Amino acid sequence: MKTVLADDHPLMREGVRQVLSQLDPPVEILDAHDYPSLFAQTAQHPDLDLAVVDLNMPGFVGMQGIAQFRSRFPDVPLVVLSASESPHDIRSALEAGALGYIPKAASSAAMLAALQQVLAGDIYVPSCLGDGTGGPHREAPAIAEALQHSGLTTRQLEVARLLAQGCANKAIAGMLSMSESTVKVHIAAIFRTLGVSNRTEAVLAIRRLTHGS
Repeated sequence: MKTVLADDHPLMREGVRQVLSQLDPPVEILDAHDYPSLFAQTAQHPDLDLAVVDLNMPGFVGMQGIAQFRSRFPDVPLVVLSASESPHDIRSALEAGALGYIPKAASSAAMLAALQQVLAGDIYVPSCLGDGTGGPHREAPAIAEALQHSGLTTRQLEVARLLAQGCANKAIAGMLSMSESTVKVHIAAIFRTLGVSNRTEAVLAIRRLTHGS
């Protein structure tokens, strides 16, 4: 299998390269550092199976690069890798022709699962985008019920559910129509109620509640 990895940050490319190396079958990885080099690599290797592309690189602004790639190479599956977790950016990238959108904050395991999903012929959408109607995904009943008995307020429950899905503060703010500072206030209250001191502990606490419900 052959893929091109395009990102203008060498350290980011190295990290993603390690994830790509875990794919099966083994992957030949081509590097690109901007849109011109991405286009050149793709043109030189018509047998590419996948393109993993940073959303913001030299050469094009915003979604223009994604749209140009899809126009030039419609048969090469493209997955966007971006620091942005904005629901607007996610939807725009998918509308431009990307088959997946992976936040750079995602874990290696989540990134690997997303790539495998796209290679299997599916479209990968991060959970923090929502259900396609502008609202967050409906959580499993066990999670919702467990949180209902946690002592959190209704608004804190909404934030906690998105927090458990791995959404960043900015994404939570966008989906719940509140400022990031308000999200931080709610998260601090969630930490106090659950008796934790950081996001990782909060997610683990929510999982414990779920398994115990």
